[in-house]
Amino acid sequence: MTHILQISDTHFGTEQPAVLDAMERHVVEHGADLLILSGDITQRARPAQFAAARAFMQRLERHGIPDSLVIPGNHDIPLYNLLRRFISPYGQYRKHFGDDLEPTFENDDALIIGLNTTAPKRHKDGLVTPEQVEAVCRKLERSDRHKVSIVVAHQPFGAMVPSDLRNLQHGAQPALERWAEAGLDMVMGGHIHLPYVLPLSKQYQSLSREIWMVQAGTTLSSRVRGTSPNSFNRLRLCTEGHKTACVERWDLLDGHFVLGSHFNLSW
Repeated sequence: MTHILQISDTHFGTEQPAVLDAMERHVVEHGADLLILSGDITQRARPAQFAAARAFMQRLERHGIPDSLVIPGNHDIPLYNLLRRFISPYGQYRKHFGDDLEPTFENDDALIIGLNTTAPKRHKDGLVTPEQVEAVCRKLERSDRHKVSIVVAHQPFGAMVPSDLRNLQHGAQPALERWAEAGLDMVMGGHIHLPYVLPLSKQYQSLSREIWMVQAGTTLSSRVRGTSPNSFNRLRLCTEGHKTACVERWDLLDGHFVLGSHFNLSW
């Protein structure tokens, strides 16, 4: 069994120290095998914000999470410094989190593929390119079908409420149709600060198999959405017999993260 902790939209620069403390206490108590940070690491892609985010990730590693998979979000590209936005859009990201903008993690239970769906020419919209679609398919085809396969991208592939339809990835439907044929099980993301678990076949009825979407809220930032508190997701992946995933959402309550809801997924 593999235990994954997904945080997202940390927006360093708007982080809340008491929430960071609560997150670290949770990791000390519960640990995980892999930490996923699904974009919008910073608020304005400034050096000090990236440095604070990197220090936080290093603390979580020391607290007991040995591996991490990190991707950029639209906030991780400079907004107001246009020279940096177009000459070196990922310069600070690369300095603090490495040159790989699309990392992959694989073990006996899971294949997890990170995608960079941001671009300097777009303010916040995400785009999955045909080249990215086929690259994911090649990785799926090379991997063991018994593993739980996941794509992590910042912007969502499906909407829970109509107002979020405008936030969907451009190219979502053809990507999901192709990935379903190749055996993908799940997509994970953030961006809209609204956590939920959704079967995408209800929105995309042309899918040849079910792909689940697991969305994370904002874990550390003061930029919460409506009544949704700071939160993160924990996933337990198991491949004994058949593939299953237990998805737990943990919410901030009275200075501590507590279990808010859980979903049992299977394929």
